[in-house]
Amino acid sequence: MKKIAILGSTGSIGTQALDVIASNPSLFELFAITGHSNVELLAKQARVYRPNMVIITDESKYASLKEMLSDVDDVKVFAGMQSVCDMVAMSSVDMVLTSMVGYAGLQPTIAAVQAGKTIALANKETLVVAGELICSLAAKHHSAILPVDSEHSAIFQCLAGEQNKSIEKLLLTASGGPFRTFSKEQLLHVTKADALKHPNWDMGAKITIDSASMMNKGFEVIEAKWLFGVDKEQIQVVVHPQSIVHSMVQFTDGSIKAQLGMPDMRLPIQYAFAYPQRLSNTYQRVDFTQMATLTFEQPDTEKFRNLAYAFEAMDRGGNMPCILNAANEVVVHAFLHDKIGFLQMSDLIEWAMQTLPFMANPTYADYVATDAHVRKMVAQKIG
Repeated sequence: MKKIAILGSTGSIGTQALDVIASNPSLFELFAITGHSNVELLAKQARVYRPNMVIITDESKYASLKEMLSDVDDVKVFAGMQSVCDMVAMSSVDMVLTSMVGYAGLQPTIAAVQAGKTIALANKETLVVAGELICSLAAKHHSAILPVDSEHSAIFQCLAGEQNKSIEKLLLTASGGPFRTFSKEQLLHVTKADALKHPNWDMGAKITIDSASMMNKGFEVIEAKWLFGVDKEQIQVVVHPQSIVHSMVQFTDGSIKAQLGMPDMRLPIQYAFAYPQRLSNTYQRVDFTQMATLTFEQPDTEKFRNLAYAFEAMDRGGNMPCILNAANEVVVHAFLHDKIGFLQMSDLIEWAMQTLPFMANPTYADYVATDAHVRKMVAQKIG
């Protein structure tokens, strides 16, 4: 029985992870769940799934959560990020699913890695912001990191039985998002409602906007560098609108392996939870007789500049990916609150990367300071 803690249980990945655990009660036990501010859903999940503990990171919501669960004796209620960090280090926890949104996932992931836990990584910003630090800590504390993003899970599966030195190229597929065929003129006028309509995946608001701007794919490029130990030249993004081929690996002999499946995040979640086993399920299967075509094309980095900025940040290293991520979190929030337009997000990210202080060899404290400074400066720029 594998005891699992879910960081970010109220989000899209977290809710699907709960479904995977509930479908396999003889294999997985839910030890803890955490959420930031959605106190109603967190309380509901605690009642339904009965974890050992539930933690809300927004401490102002603690009293409400405690009251909602006052009649549930077998679930302990805590609050604050330190409680999350303490929980992931507990001996009772075997695996930690990190599905918090954005930079918030960094601190508890570090705590879990330092405790030697197996990490099911769905919070890509952790490796974007501090990939070098996370990888060195994982090696030091013998913490295994299993990717949950569909693209990285696909690559991980393609590499089963292979040697990393045989990798010639990682081919990360991208749906292209809802604006793949739009002109720059059309992109000037898209709304948040337009951007939140992803053609294939059901995701949270932030990641859906990142997908529309292709920043999500840029983050995945940086994440792939750290997960698989490859250079920038070994990573290629290919737009695949049908989202059936989740990613591919090209080897030094020219052969290519691809992992295919329906766009359902429960598949990579289940694979990470059960690894190295494969579990049966009743999820929808690919029916090739119903698919006329699977198409692939080059991404347009002139229209979708965020992808180019991610490659640049990865190339420069240091705290530049941290600057990229912090600026992006601020501009996505501003876009979702109708303060800036779609293309202005890229303008502001470019400004931050060109203007704000660069550090070649940052410490953890430097990442924290960079994140705070960038958020402040970009917010001031927006006004």
